[in-house]
Amino acid sequence: MANTYTQCYIQLVFAVKGREHLIPQANKDEVYKYMTGIIQAHKHKLLAINGMPDHVHLFIGWHPDQSLSKLVYEVKTSTTKFIKQQHWMPFAFSWQKGFGAFSYSRSHIDSVCKYIARQEEHHRNRSFKDEYLEMLKKFAVNYDEKYLFEFT
Repeated sequence: MANTYTQCYIQLVFAVKGREHLIPQANKDEVYKYMTGIIQAHKHKLLAINGMPDHVHLFIGWHPDQSLSKLVYEVKTSTTKFIKQQHWMPFAFSWQKGFGAFSYSRSHIDSVCKYIARQEEHHRNRSFKDEYLEMLKKFAVNYDEKYLFEFT
């Protein structure tokens, strides 16, 4: 898109199906490197990536050539195939439907990157459900709890 200039910073959050703890700690870096490649191949800039065995946070400089929904779809489907090909687990791996997307200003980049880097620290005292509900409330996102990442 000639003459199109953007500055959009988006935090994406999505979970493993059933919020199972299936992202192997020993292979977490490989999964994140794979996700990074997908994000960069679609012209987005990865600013931070981290998570827990049951969910992932991505912080990107979003390029408007691709919708966020399409990006998340690409990341989820590709990493699901990648994880299955590695034979890290004797059972099926998949991501839950849906995702969260939260926008930030340039002045928040450092604090969001630090927040994502400290995921293990945050989750010593707080569940993913609590973290995600807090984000939805902080950003005044209307939601129906029965559709939130299969929390029931």
